[in-house]
Parts: sequence; structure tokens; C-alpha cells
Amino acid sequence: MRCVCSYSEHKDANMPDPHKADLESKEVLNIFREIKKRPELTQRELSSHLGISLGKVNFLLKALIKKGHIKVRNFKNSNNKCAYIYNITPHGLEEKARITYNFLGRKLKEYKELEGEIQRLEEEVDDIHIPDKIRD
Repeated sequence: MRCVCSYSEHKDANMPDPHKADLESKEVLNIFREIKKRPELTQRELSSHLGISLGKVNFLLKALIKKGHIKVRNFKNSNNKCAYIYNITPHGLEEKARITYNFLGRKLKEYKELEGEIQRLEEEVDDIHIPDKIRD
């Protein structure tokens, strides 16, 4: 049985343009991860699992769909209601890999900066000669 509902792409004057969305964010990477694991998740479930607003999930999904990274199919669920399945396209898999690589690079840079800051703080503490009873 084919569902006759459609994925709405209503243009709300108050909503930012999905074409201009930041698709390099951690939220986008997490959306790709969740969709890969469970493509049948609703936007509300994605929002809950990822800890981001339902509006942002909707906005990012629309942007990913417009860019061709995700395709959406509709179907009737067990409650006989329209539901959607989100599939990552081959282009989307390439984009996910690129985002993952860039995200890893940013995190490694942050990690190295944090290591340097920790080393500087440890040196400062050693220079101050703080009594052991205060350090604990």
C-alpha cells in the first residue's frame, strides 16, 4: 500500500534558507550517523536522540535533502499513518566521509591545543609551590 502523503517543503518566510545551512556541523554528522543506524526514525525521535531542537532537525534534513545527500521515502506505518524513511545517497556517503575527516582534524587540533594548555597550567602550579593539602 503506497502512502499518499508527501514530504512537505513549505517555504516559511521566517525560516532560513536550507541552501545556506552549515552542513559541516557536528549536528549534521550526528544526523548522518543516526539515519545510517535507523532510517525510519521520525524527526521528533532524531531531535530527542541528538539533543537538538525539532526545528533544527527539520531545517538540517531539508538542507541535506536539497543537496542530494539524503532521499526521503514515505510509507504507512503500523498505525496506518504516513511515516518517512531517510536514506543516505551515495553522494551523501561521500559527504559524510568528508565531514567526518574534517571533524576529526578539528578535534585533533583542539586536543593538541588542550594538551599544551594543560602542560602550561601544570608548569604554573609547579612554579607557585602550592602545598599538597591545597592540591587535593
